[in-house]
Amino acid sequence: MIRFRLNGKERQYAGDPGGSLLRWLRDEAGVTTVKDGCSPQAACGCCTVDMGGKAVLSCVTAMSQVAGKDVTTQDGLPPAAQEAFTEAFAHGGGAQCGFCVPGIVMRAWNLLKGKPEPSRDEVERGLNQHLCRCTGYKKIVDSIVDAGKTLRSGRAPARVPQTGRVGTRLPKYDIKPTVLGRRDYVADLSASGLLHAAVRLSDHPRAKVLKVDVSAAAALPGVATVLTAASVPGKKVVGLIVQDWPVMVGEGETTRYVGDVLAIAVADTRAKAQEAARAVRVDYEVLEPLLSLDDALAPGAPKLHEKGNVLSVSKAKKGDADAALAACDYVHEAVYQTQVIEHAYLEPEACLAQPSDGRLTVYSQSQGVYEDRKQLAAMLGVEEGLVNVVLVPNGGGFGGKEDLLVQRHAALAAMATGKPVKLELTREESILMHPKRHALRLEYKLGCGKDGKLKALKARIWGDSGAYASVGMKVLERAAGHSTGGYFVPDVDVEATAVYTNNIPCGAMRGFGANQATFAMECAVDELCAQGGFDRWQFRWDNALTEGLSTSTGQLLTGGVGVRACLEAVKEDFRKAKHAGLATGIKNTGVGNGMADSSEVELAVLAADRVQIRHGWTEMGQGVDTVAVQVVCTETGLPPELFSVRTRTEDAAPSGMTTASRATSLVGNALIDACRAFKKDLAERGLPALVGRRYRGKWVCDWTTKPNADTHGKPVCTHYSYSYAAQVAVVDDEGRVSRLIAAHDAGKVMNPMLFEGQIEGSLHMGLGYALTEELPMEGGRPKSAKLRDCGVLRAKDMPELKVIAVEVPDPLGPYGAKGVGEIGLVPTAGAVANALFAFDGVRRRTLPMRRKP
Repeated sequence: MIRFRLNGKERQYAGDPGGSLLRWLRDEAGVTTVKDGCSPQAACGCCTVDMGGKAVLSCVTAMSQVAGKDVTTQDGLPPAAQEAFTEAFAHGGGAQCGFCVPGIVMRAWNLLKGKPEPSRDEVERGLNQHLCRCTGYKKIVDSIVDAGKTLRSGRAPARVPQTGRVGTRLPKYDIKPTVLGRRDYVADLSASGLLHAAVRLSDHPRAKVLKVDVSAAAALPGVATVLTAASVPGKKVVGLIVQDWPVMVGEGETTRYVGDVLAIAVADTRAKAQEAARAVRVDYEVLEPLLSLDDALAPGAPKLHEKGNVLSVSKAKKGDADAALAACDYVHEAVYQTQVIEHAYLEPEACLAQPSDGRLTVYSQSQGVYEDRKQLAAMLGVEEGLVNVVLVPNGGGFGGKEDLLVQRHAALAAMATGKPVKLELTREESILMHPKRHALRLEYKLGCGKDGKLKALKARIWGDSGAYASVGMKVLERAAGHSTGGYFVPDVDVEATAVYTNNIPCGAMRGFGANQATFAMECAVDELCAQGGFDRWQFRWDNALTEGLSTSTGQLLTGGVGVRACLEAVKEDFRKAKHAGLATGIKNTGVGNGMADSSEVELAVLAADRVQIRHGWTEMGQGVDTVAVQVVCTETGLPPELFSVRTRTEDAAPSGMTTASRATSLVGNALIDACRAFKKDLAERGLPALVGRRYRGKWVCDWTTKPNADTHGKPVCTHYSYSYAAQVAVVDDEGRVSRLIAAHDAGKVMNPMLFEGQIEGSLHMGLGYALTEELPMEGGRPKSAKLRDCGVLRAKDMPELKVIAVEVPDPLGPYGAKGVGEIGLVPTAGAVANALFAFDGVRRRTLPMRRKP
């Protein structure tokens, strides 16, 4: 018997001495404030607790080590410490999705006990066992330093009452319970009679499945059922655009990647379900996989899908690029290569599905609950109205939670057993299963005249989309549409091809093709400057997009173009740096390309002091719920504490996928629409008289044009809005990136604290993309499925960040706002590459550039 104290109370444990403290805390003691981000990899720090006065990772702390010790979790911190951390992180912007923060709080508490007044460098080094994918760490460090000041003084800083209006630094909605781990994520949820599910994955990237034998698995103690492809009652394939991704691969069918699911084991504990999944025996006829673009496109290559191995070809053409290039005085031609990237959100995929009276409630972390509902209903063979998908704000998404992944298997298991089922992926399973950032090969030929004016671009872009379509065709479409970056190029000929292989699928990730294209374009611009002896800042200014000029697709920009304003904002920093690189960026707001962007909302007056905002967007750390509150506060004058926010399909407030940096723009416009009637009634009758009333709002953009479509003389409109940026990377005399300066045109900064946090987090991701991050594949499988091997930068690796807000109002955005969720990392790799060349004269055309930050 192992005896110890948990938060001051005597506890005892009679189980396996080698079992982990994390699993005991979460599975047996019900302590869900301690999060599981990667167990047992010990890479992320989310599971940190205090044991015997030291901060330890509970996922690799054996229960035998706990004997006689005091274990303290977030709930065991002194009330003064809980309050200090909560207030500091909420008001300092130190938490976005918040999944990493409870563990960081425990580390910070341990640090401050030993060193009450640490330096920023000491805090950064103290966080070396922790990852954050959202913040860029700067505001986390700020928050820890501020909490330390409060604890030393014994007095909380004075806070100015918040109006909640647009433009103020309103703390994130629901962030205070998140700081101490008290806001549940999907994996923290439970239900009466809960069963657990686990998946059996393919052993090979390409193999014919001859037999799936579940008999041994089904006979194990505690196992409720084992499901196979034959168990799917409705549509057997899913997909956001192309339905080509099987729910499970069945006997006689062929696997296409190592993340294909062959069986689902359901049991009364997670450990038993995982054991049963491992016990499923599969016989294969192993086939040669197609693991590269060249393999997949080779004559006679086997077809991975019925229509062949080319998923899509996207084009951006205007003028005569070949003729224009022939007339150029300077031409640069090169091949650029980018890499596969793991999203590395701290919260692995999880889903809880709960059946009741023929209906199904699905608790999802997805980036699109209405799309979840549509696909789940089709898979189950039921009407959409019988499925209610409830969003549980997630622990990071960045595009990686757009596809229907674990939701399909949890829903299927729940309906098959008639009981609630929860499915949580391990970190290794997550890395094997979910889509990544595309590796692109970009063949660029860019030319200009002696006058320093760009004349033509000819480019061929190739992307490995992996086993299934996901949104790969749209990523390549976006790469073509952003191929000229923030510049006007009169003649353009670009083709971007997405190709099926047997690698892990690639789909949406922050930047969505614009990052890759901008890296190539910005490097090419610098090379032209070197050829012609042009000033790098002036060349960019002279060629920058302005009102009246067109993008690569031929869209004429008519307002809100902020490239030059961003260049002006960074000019001084660029000029005074010894080794500096410069890059601009453009990123669409809204999916466009002939697809509608829309949002519906509802304001429900629940009580005289409570109004609920209902919308369809996913809160994943970016702050869409906070912005929603701020818009309604601005329109009505009501205080922010009156509002709650929720997203679930039963509210019939649909939106599309939370993607394309569009949530703020669309939900803002829809809420302004809803507030027209609400504020009129509010002024005439007062809030108490409106209890029970509901107010609907809607905003739709349905006028964008399909790529290369005949517009019958009407102007091309690829997207209804864009955001713009300019960034400077500064390299010190040792060749390290010492400073990043980022000027970003947000149109209107809705919340300065959230804006800064989004850009700082983007810079962290962009710098890792430039220098260290990669998910190399071998034989159709990642060389490593460990989070620590993905190259994500730690706090001590981050340089100084300077964020500059630029506001060139968008004609259609709410209060002039544009999307900022993705633009923050679009220029970064190009700026870093150009800064490194300024340092050592070496051109780098392949990512990552493999230099220490």
